[in-house]
Amino acid sequence: MAISLSKGQKVDLTKTNPGLKNIIIGLGWDTNKYDGGNDFDLDSSVFLLNASGKVSSEKDFVYFNNLQGGNGSVVHSGDNLTGAGDGDDEQIKIDLSAIPAEVERVAFTITIHDAEARRQNFGQVSNAFVRVVSEQSNQELIRYDLGEDFSIETAVVVAELYRHNGEWKFNAIGSGYQGGLAALVTDYGLQVG
Repeated sequence: MAISLSKGQKVDLTKTNPGLKNIIIGLGWDTNKYDGGNDFDLDSSVFLLNASGKVSSEKDFVYFNNLQGGNGSVVHSGDNLTGAGDGDDEQIKIDLSAIPAEVERVAFTITIHDAEARRQNFGQVSNAFVRVVSEQSNQELIRYDLGEDFSIETAVVVAELYRHNGEWKFNAIGSGYQGGLAALVTDYGLQVG
């Protein structure tokens, strides 16, 4: 049975699941009906962060144009352009044992592609969630439903994995940002091209 978290909650991942090595992070969402005339394209991105909370290089930013990071320890399933259907819209496979030692935190984000031009925001998104699944057993270990707390935001830091005393923990963050992916990329230490 999965542990269901609320915003701000933290939970042990590897301590309570000894031997856990390969996990899948599933992210999903639905879009509300509206008259904008444009499709929604939500994208998940992953930032592999060092002790100062920044990425060391562009290789530590995993998204639809860079599907692998952390020496292959983090692999993105690719872009889902519509979010249609049930279940995970995008997935990230992670080998916890292979994440480079200098990576302290792995942050998972969802952004709306072209949000400003399309006049879209997270107030129009519902049923957003993140879940952690054991790749070996296919069992859902942790689930965090984001709720409907957003209005004008175009990016959300959903959750992060972080190292604590040699174990991995999961933190349900749910913080919204304006400025989309560009704002996140800048905050995490990369130049926006």
